[in-house]
Amino acid sequence: MQNIKSMTGFGRCEITEGARKVTVEMKSVNHRYLDVSIKMPKKLNFFDASIRNLLKEYIQRGKVDVFITYEDTSENNVSVSYHPEVAAEYLSYLRKMGEEFGLEDDIRVSTLSRYPEIFTLDDVEIDEEGIWRILEKAIRGASEKFVETRITEGENLRSDLLSKLDEMLKHTAFIEERSPVIIENYKSGLVARVQEMLGDTNVDEGRLLTEVTIFADKVCVDEELVRLHSHIEAVRDTLLEGGSIGRKLDFLAQEMNREANTILSKSSDLEISNRGIELKTGIEKVREQIQNIE
Repeated sequence: MQNIKSMTGFGRCEITEGARKVTVEMKSVNHRYLDVSIKMPKKLNFFDASIRNLLKEYIQRGKVDVFITYEDTSENNVSVSYHPEVAAEYLSYLRKMGEEFGLEDDIRVSTLSRYPEIFTLDDVEIDEEGIWRILEKAIRGASEKFVETRITEGENLRSDLLSKLDEMLKHTAFIEERSPVIIENYKSGLVARVQEMLGDTNVDEGRLLTEVTIFADKVCVDEELVRLHSHIEAVRDTLLEGGSIGRKLDFLAQEMNREANTILSKSSDLEISNRGIELKTGIEKVREQIQNIE
C-alpha cells in the first residue's frame, strides 16, 4: 500500500555554508494541475528552470508557492576599475585648454576622477555552481519536509474516506433490502383497493400482475445499486492502493453521484428517499475531500 498525499502542505529549510545562507519555504493548496509560483532574488532567476524541474521530483499536483531568500556576506556584486589611459587623455586636453585660453591650471585628482570612463563599475562573475549547490540542498530539504506534511494529512484523509465509504455501503444495503418490500407492499395495497371496489368479484390476476410489473419497472434501482456498489468498492481499492490517485477518485465520485441521483429520482418510498439523501450527502463530502488528494 502506497502513501497518498494531501495537496495541502508546508516545508521549510535553511542551509548555511560559509558566508552563504539560503532559506526556502514552500506551501500549497489544491489545484487541478501543478502550478508553481517562485519568489526569489533576481540574481537567482538563472536557476528558475532547474528549480522547477527539481520540484517535479516531489510534487505532481497542487498550487505551490515557493519563497527563496539568499544572503552572501562576502560577496560584492560589482568591482571598480581604473582606466589611466582615459585619465591621461582628459588631463592632456585640460592642460591644452589652459594654454590656449590662458586659464589657471587648477586640476585636482577629485576633479579629474568625475570624468566619464576613468572609473567604471564592472559586474563580478557569479559562482553559479557554488550557489546552485547550496540552493539545491535547501530546496530538497524543504521539499522533503513539505512531502512529509502532505503524507500525514493524506493518511488522515484516507482513514476518514474509508469510514465514509462504509457508511455509504450501509445505505446501499438498506435500499437493496427495502426495494422488494416496496413492490410487495404495492401489490398488497393494489389487491386490497381492487377488492374493495369490486367486492367479492374475482380479481383479474393477469391485469394485476401487469400493473405490478409496470410499477416495479418504474422504481427498480437494481442496476443503479450494482453500479454504485461497484464504484464505492473501486474508490476503496484505489485508496488502499495509494499513489497519485486524485484525478481517478474525482471521476469515481462523479459516477457515484450520478447513480445516487437516479436512485433518488426513482424512489416513491420515504425510507429509501431518506437513505438516498444520506447517500448524496456522503458522496458530496467524499468529493470535497477528494479534491485535496494529489
